[in-house]
Amino acid sequence: MSASSPAQAQDKSAIRQAATVIVLRDAQSVDPKILMGQRGAQAAFMPNKFVFPGGAVDASDAEVPLATPLSAQTLRQLSDQSDPALAPALAVAAIRELWEETGLVLGHPGHWSAPPPADWQSFAEQGYLPTAGALQFVFRAITPPGRPRRFDARFFLLDASAIASDLDDFTAASDELSHLQWIPLSKVRQFDLPFITQVVLAEVSARLPDLTPPTSVPFFKNDDEESLFLRLKGATAPEPTPE
Repeated sequence: MSASSPAQAQDKSAIRQAATVIVLRDAQSVDPKILMGQRGAQAAFMPNKFVFPGGAVDASDAEVPLATPLSAQTLRQLSDQSDPALAPALAVAAIRELWEETGLVLGHPGHWSAPPPADWQSFAEQGYLPTAGALQFVFRAITPPGRPRRFDARFFLLDASAIASDLDDFTAASDELSHLQWIPLSKVRQFDLPFITQVVLAEVSARLPDLTPPTSVPFFKNDDEESLFLRLKGATAPEPTPE
């Protein structure tokens, strides 16, 4: 997760836009695996918990072009009860966080037409452009009030076959997540998981082995007035335009 801007550092309780990636390996097998790592004991948000790669959207994510855009359906669903202009930045943040925290590349070989933002320099040096076509939007949740950090998180499901780099090579990962590993779904509940992670895993597991994008997306809307469970269908958002 990249550093916060000064404004964000002043108000840790403000809800930040965030993206999380659920990388699914061997989806068609009898024992699919999920990529997870453990947060540090000193982390302000979910210390010691095993989590998916992910983090807050940076301002510079809106400036990063995607070599392939989000699918039309994913864009529509992301735009339901959200600013449609935010959708590409959420996808970019998901790809960046996946790279930073695991060293895995979701992209196509290519050269950047302009110098990348600082947070993207190491990704660009691998010789890839970020691609979002394989990302499925499968869950959204706002952190309840009263927590030390609050996020409006979109969870993306990604079939590991779309990853361009070696699935077992985490050498380029930052130290934000330790014990990075492919955990069999049959054993994942043996780990120390946040409640929302358990909920998302149940949602994903119930769909397997079918990886058809969902027609609607669960949304735990925990705002300061009430908590609601909604379904995002996104019937009114515009079609995406190629970058």
